Order: sequence, then C-alpha cells, then structure tokens
Amino acid sequence: MYIRLGYVAIALGLPNVTSSSHLTFTRYQKLISEEEKINQLKKVTLSNLNDLYTILKYNIEHQVHFYRITSRLVPLATHPEVKDWRYRTFFKEDFKRIGELVKSHGMRVDTHPDQFNVLNSTREEVVEATIRDLMYHHALFEDMDYPLGKMVLHIGSTQGGKEKAMERFIENFNKAPKEIRDKLILENDDKSFTAKDVLSICKEVKAPMVLDIHHHLCNNEGEEPDLEAIFSTWEGTNLPPKIHLSSPKEGPKDRRHADYINPMDFIQFAEKVKEFNIDIDVMLESKKKDLSLFALVKDIKALKPEWQWADQTTLEI
Repeated sequence: MYIRLGYVAIALGLPNVTSSSHLTFTRYQKLISEEEKINQLKKVTLSNLNDLYTILKYNIEHQVHFYRITSRLVPLATHPEVKDWRYRTFFKEDFKRIGELVKSHGMRVDTHPDQFNVLNSTREEVVEATIRDLMYHHALFEDMDYPLGKMVLHIGSTQGGKEKAMERFIENFNKAPKEIRDKLILENDDKSFTAKDVLSICKEVKAPMVLDIHHHLCNNEGEEPDLEAIFSTWEGTNLPPKIHLSSPKEGPKDRRHADYINPMDFIQFAEKVKEFNIDIDVMLESKKKDLSLFALVKDIKALKPEWQWADQTTLEI
C-alpha cells in the first residue's frame, strides 16, 4: 500500500508566490468605472492563476502528488453585487493549462470551501449562498477538465439540536444540484459533529468521508473511528480514501494546529491502517505547509528507517 502526503494551498518554499491574492469588495466599490473594476479583478486573478501554476510545478519537482487548491483563487467570484465578472470566459485557457499540468503528472487536487458555507443553516439565504459558492468550486474543476476533483465540507450548524441539524443537512444535500452532490466529501469537526455522526450521514447520502484525526481527538464520544466503514465510503470514486492530519499546538485537546506534525501522530496512524492494505492520501494541515511535509518525511526516515519510500513524499508499506 502507498500513503501519499500532501499540503494546503501555500508553498512556503516559494517566497513571494501566492495563489490567494484578493480584492476586497470595499476596495472594488471604490474603483471608479466598471472597466476599472473588471480590469482589477482580471489582474488579481491572473496573478493567482500564474502563481498556482508555479506552485504546481514546484510540487512536481518535489514529487508532491496531493495538494489543496485555495478557495480564494478568483476574487469576488460569487459576490452577488459584482456584475459581469465572466472570469470563466476570460481565463478559459489558463484553467485548461492548469488542468493539463495536474493530469499529465497524475496529481490529486481538491478544495475546502470556506467555513461560511453552511448547507444545513436554518436561514435560506445562507443555504443559497452556500450553493453559489459550492458551484464556484465545481466550476473550477470543470474548467480544469478534472473530473476527479472533490471539495471538503463540514456538516455545519447545530441550530435546533444536533439530530435536527443532521436531518436538515441530509435534506439540503439531497436537494442540492447533482454537480455539487457528486463533488462533496464530508468531514468531522472539532466541536459538534463527530466522526460517528458524519459517517452516518455519509452512508445516508452516499458521499465519501474524510476523517480528520485531530478533530476526532478533540471531539468524540469515547469511541475509536470505524476506519473500515470510513474507507468503504470511497468505493467507486476512483480515488484513495483521504485523511486529514495535524498535531495539536499545546496538549492533546488543543484545537489549534501546530506548525509541524508530531511524527508519532503519523506513525501511529500508519501502523493502524497497514492491515487494510489500501492506498491512502494524507493531507497535512499544519501551519508550516510544505515545510512541515518535508520535515515529517525526514523525521519518519529517522524513526522508521526500515520503512520504504516510493519517492520523496510517498511511503510504501
């Protein structure tokens, strides 16, 4: 089995390169003409797309096969008061170029829409805004011509009690456009919805589940995660199951992410999953991004010299 390591959005090994430059709506409003507004949006977006391409090439050079694309790639893409922002037309060839690079090197990329997306909100306007934002993420994968793209979502609000909130999520999930349903993967969180809760929802809506190990340590009901059942939710997706891994900053229940990964957190996980003999992708959610990935590899090699590596970031067990 292979365990591939990935990281989130920012490549700290590339100074002054970011695919998350933004244009605030306040700044946008202050621009005088519509032409100036669109030109500024174009300028920021082109910079982000070019830097994303640079990051992807950096990943290829370092044999990083798993990467999360920022949700801030296109500024104001879903803002209801930004009119005539036809970024998909303007940057059609740029998205295509990025998709070709990803596919030609067998990379896996995904997204994690921001926390303001609450599919089970009791407020209809929040649900509608969530659908708009999720469709933006779907469009990214569509424009890249990358059918394997997935987007991670938390269950969201507990308004009305957790059971009602779970029922509301299932109802709204099933009403969402098929493009969204086909792309969503659901994750347990560190406060409200446990791995057990999310697994039950995934079984109901037939969506893959992302187990966040750190979140599970912070939020559980005394049970171990059912790894076999979680991994089975990925059947038929043509993708390995995905795990989120981070280390607490201070103490086992600290919800904050540490700068680096405690290598024993990874080793303990790897030892548990060996029995399943399936490929797994692990997204590292540490603050030091790519640098923490490279540091973790170095630490594992020192602690487990008998373990084999297929390449710079892929462990073969």
